[in-house]
Amino acid sequence: MYKLLTLSKNTFIETLRQPVYAIIIAGAMLIFFISPSLTMFSMDDDNKLLRELGLSTLLVTSLFIAIFAASGAVAEEIENKTVTGVLSKPVSRPIFIISKFFGVAAAVALAHYICTIALLMAIRHGVLETASDSHDWTAISAAGAVTLATFALSAFFNYAYDWRFSSTAVVLGSVLATMGIVFLAFIDRNWQFNPQQNGINMFDIYGSVLLLLAAIIVTALALALSSRFNIMVTLAGCVGIFLLGLISDYAFGRFADTEIWAKIGRILVPNLQIFWISDAIYEGSDVPLKYILISALYAFCYTTGIIAIAVALFQRRQVG
Repeated sequence: MYKLLTLSKNTFIETLRQPVYAIIIAGAMLIFFISPSLTMFSMDDDNKLLRELGLSTLLVTSLFIAIFAASGAVAEEIENKTVTGVLSKPVSRPIFIISKFFGVAAAVALAHYICTIALLMAIRHGVLETASDSHDWTAISAAGAVTLATFALSAFFNYAYDWRFSSTAVVLGSVLATMGIVFLAFIDRNWQFNPQQNGINMFDIYGSVLLLLAAIIVTALALALSSRFNIMVTLAGCVGIFLLGLISDYAFGRFADTEIWAKIGRILVPNLQIFWISDAIYEGSDVPLKYILISALYAFCYTTGIIAIAVALFQRRQVG
């Protein structure tokens, strides 16, 4: 257990230090910032489009972080021969793969958490659908304060203590963003203490939790592929499986009762449609907690199976 926790911690820290990790998060922050302006020209409810655009950004962000982080954690270590130094210690190959998964999954969860807070702030602000609508300066001020404080403190720690700017900004951003969303949970758009009108609802949180489960599955897939292939093959394979998983019911479900290939494909390819709540957004229906728990059980079983396959693939991988 000590070896598992130590390797997981090292993988988590190394993932945070990768420049692409912070760049993807920064790109997502920019999209969340401009999303209220991008979604104000629909012919339907603009706020529904805002919510769907935000969740789509959240999903794609977690997808690419999972792929690049998992590839860097395994494939690059094999190519650079640094994995031989770890496996020469009393560390078994299953422990190595499982620790890599936990470390990358923790990094994906942290990025997902930060992006979720940005999404909640964007939804709290909403779309200015009419000329009489006003900006939510409470949400804008909170987001601006979090951003400025994160950059200022990260720059100070980088200058004074030589801390890496990108990873420091991510960690500080998560802490300050938590403080910002807690502030908005109690203060309304008129700067009054009014928790009942905070603009934050459980529907968006449930949607974010479901997308995190999908990201964990993609993390396991990327780890399994990177144990045998390089980064480009892993990226192409994960994107292909991801897109196929989003149309699983259409590609396999309608033929599963009559065709054996469709039944096999439905079992092997993860059904990522169950983690996407677009229909609930436009139909105005709720997402019950029971559905979250069933989806979490599905994600746990599928992830466990993929990690077992990753361990089996890595057992006979030549790394020296």
